[in-house]
Formats: sequence, structure tokens, C-alpha cells
Amino acid sequence: MAIEKKFVQEGFKKAMVDEYFLEKLERAGYGGMEINRTPMGTQITLKAEKPGMIIGKAGKSIRRYTKEMDMRFKMDNPQIDVQEVKKPELNAQMMATRLANALERGWYFRKAGQSTLQRIMDAGAMGCEVIIAGKLTGARKRREKFIAGYIKHCGKPVEELVDVGYARAKKKLGIIGVKVRIMPPEAVLPDKITIETVQVAAPAPAEKKSPAAGTEPAKEAAAVPAQAESTAAEVEKIIAESEAAEAAKPEGDAKAAAKKQPKKKVVKTDGDSQS
Repeated sequence: MAIEKKFVQEGFKKAMVDEYFLEKLERAGYGGMEINRTPMGTQITLKAEKPGMIIGKAGKSIRRYTKEMDMRFKMDNPQIDVQEVKKPELNAQMMATRLANALERGWYFRKAGQSTLQRIMDAGAMGCEVIIAGKLTGARKRREKFIAGYIKHCGKPVEELVDVGYARAKKKLGIIGVKVRIMPPEAVLPDKITIETVQVAAPAPAEKKSPAAGTEPAKEAAAVPAQAESTAAEVEKIIAESEAAEAAKPEGDAKAAAKKQPKKKVVKTDGDSQS
């Protein structure tokens, strides 16, 4: 149980560090972090839209954050590195924060979600999913999802290729949760997953099999003409019955017309009565 407990503690510590940076570096455009343990200590790589705000004047801010990692989270010799994000539209954490800020400013959730989705797809992403949950329009909670691209066909094998970001919007009715998942354009999918996703969007032409591959294609090919012949015979039978019914119809109509004709009345004149 000691090993499992250690993994749980490490994951909890990483989540706490991520939440700390998300709160402190919101104005700098915080876009996530990566923690790597090396023989020299703990390497923390921060992604941000404005690295200068994190570094500070003469490195004053970044030294303060490094000291905070050592004192508050008990990390072994922490070293913080900052990387600039050139395309914020392809960073899930940045887009989730922007969407949450738009909701706090009073944007309608559907308009904010659709505009965020469109901006991400216009930047060249292979797929995107935006989820907004909470008290959106009333006292009852609801959940809205906006999806585009191949991300809706992805399963567990490609979850590691998807960038995920979380944010919260504080409103009068309550807190609204925002989740953004982005598949970047440089993501390399496995062969099996690539076939499945592409076939859903645009099915590939079927390959022609040789006769030696099996007898099932031959049976299917033989079944198609037989089915077509039976269908043609049924159609001809129906046509013949309809023609026979039409041919018998005039005779019946003539007899009915003869029955319906009124009898001629004989009118006697005065001359006939005198004679």
C-alpha cells in the first residue's frame, strides 16, 4: 500500500501546484505546466502567453515562485522554466480561462461556446470539445456540449494526445464549470484510430477481393441477380393482373350502363285514340 499511497500523494501535490499557478498567473495567460524529476532536482516548465510577467523585473517574480515551491509544497531543489505559447487558440487551458472570463462578463453561454469552438478550429486543430455545466439560464443545473472535428470519434488510446483545460466562472446563480479538450494539428494518430476516424468522416472506397480470397463474395454476387430476377417476376405478375382487370372492366361497365338506361315511354296521340 505504500507505493499506491505515494502515487496518490504525488498526484495530489501536482494538482495543488497547478491550482496555485492558475490563481497567481491568470493575468499572464497561464497555459499549464509540466513537472519532471531529474537528478539535480525538480524541473517545472510553465506555459504562458506573457512570459515576461512571470519572470518579472530582473527575475524577481520567478525567484519568489521558486521559493514558494520549496517552502509550501516541499519540492526538492525546484527550478522553474517559462515557455511562450505562440498559438493560444491551441492551448486548452488558455481557451478554458478565456471562455470562463467571457461568461463572467455576461456573454450568453451558447454564443461564447460556439465562438470559442470556431476560433479553435480556425487555428488548425484536428478536433475540439467544449463543455459548459452549471446553472446557465435558471435555478436548475444543465450541461451543454459543443463538438467539432475528429475528437468525438476518439477513444481511450488517443486520450493522451488530447490537451485538456479546466476553468470556473463565478456568477450570481453559482459557479459554472468549463472544460475544453483540443486535439492539436501535429498529433500523430495510430494507424487503427486513423482508419476509424477517417472512415466516419469520409468512407474509403471498398477494395476488390480476388476469387481465391474466399467464396463469400461469390455467394453474395450470385444472390444479387437471383433477387433481381424474383423482383422482376413479381412486378410482371402485378402488371399482368392489372391489365386483366382493366380488360374485364369495360364489359362490366357496359352491362351496368344497360341496366341503368331508362325505358322509353309510348305516348298515344288523339288520332290513335279515334281509330
